[in-house]
Amino acid sequence: MHGTATLRPWVAQVWACARPDAPPAHAREHSLPSGAMHLTVRLDGPPLRIYADAADRQGRGYSAATVGGVRAGYCIKDTARPAASVGAVLRPGAALALFGVSAAELADGHVDLADLCGHEVELLCERLAADADLGRRRALLLAFLEARLRRARGRRGLDPQIVQALACVQRAPADTDVAALADACGRSHRRFIAGFRDVAGLAPKRYARVLRFQRLLAALAATPRPAWAQLALDAGYFDQSHLIREFREFAGVSPREYAARAPASPNHLPLS
Repeated sequence: MHGTATLRPWVAQVWACARPDAPPAHAREHSLPSGAMHLTVRLDGPPLRIYADAADRQGRGYSAATVGGVRAGYCIKDTARPAASVGAVLRPGAALALFGVSAAELADGHVDLADLCGHEVELLCERLAADADLGRRRALLLAFLEARLRRARGRRGLDPQIVQALACVQRAPADTDVAALADACGRSHRRFIAGFRDVAGLAPKRYARVLRFQRLLAALAATPRPAWAQLALDAGYFDQSHLIREFREFAGVSPREYAARAPASPNHLPLS
């Protein structure tokens, strides 16, 4: 990430993009779970719109600046009219560090950034809209996040035992043993899961499944003609049937359908 060292534990990436010259061929996409929170500010065009399911024709709209919590499944996003936008990919613990709320409160949904940060969001949007340079837009968002972090310095820090458990899950998601992690933290199963959700947004087993799915997507991108049974074993699934079930749950389509559509970005699956 291009930014300051103080933000690096909380912010994985800050990006800015101009509005595309032409809209995409598809009007909707499945946005797949990544294990991360996302902050997005749309600077022109319509605000974010999310659909409850394939039959939903109206959807739910949000403000120009939103935070998407960590998700346990895909969501259906309107892509008919793309916009110039600026955003950040947030690491586990960022909800507490930047906004003072548990990541579990934001999980599996979107919230207007102003609900978390108040009137300062309006000023951020004005400054971003007034400067068309993508580099300066990234710098403005970084400055906003740094200011949030400075205000939060008096808050209680993350539990180091939960942080260590999180690192274990991230290193080897397919090998996650929740009972062993709880024992290592010296707390009950229930208390451990609650603490983990505060930081990561999801319970440890679900979070591990999302990370395993992400590793599978990376393997698919590097394997034009995958041997599905071997790919399933390499990714930590019991067998090919297990892989297919989880893939449908997280992507809304089968692995073969996903591969046939060949999305330009692995976590954004266009719908016909």
